[in-house]
Amino acid sequence: MLTGSIPLNSTVSEPVTTEDNDPKGPYAIPTLIVTALFQGFSAFYAYTRYLSSGHTAFAIGMIGYSVVAAIGLWCALFASSNGKISRKTGADKRTTGFPFKNTEAAKKHAWKKSS
Repeated sequence: MLTGSIPLNSTVSEPVTTEDNDPKGPYAIPTLIVTALFQGFSAFYAYTRYLSSGHTAFAIGMIGYSVVAAIGLWCALFASSNGKISRKTGADKRTTGFPFKNTEAAKKHAWKKSS
């Protein structure tokens, strides 16, 4: 939210991008990740305080922190050019062969091995 990935009004003149040529770009994703982690840890802290004290305010705070952390995680995964989830196919780009083989990718690229 602090990086400009989430527009706060409908008239954004110059949004922050995650492109390398944007001077604010190198700081956008790290700031977003640190903020999302902070919100996640704060949600966990509010949850533990709610369990120990039973005050409703901690439960409400936990929900608020969790929502903001989820939005930050979503922006880090999907709203950045460095995201790990493919926008086109929805597949995880970091897949490896351990412990399971990626048979669908092997079928798509079988013609490369035969050539």
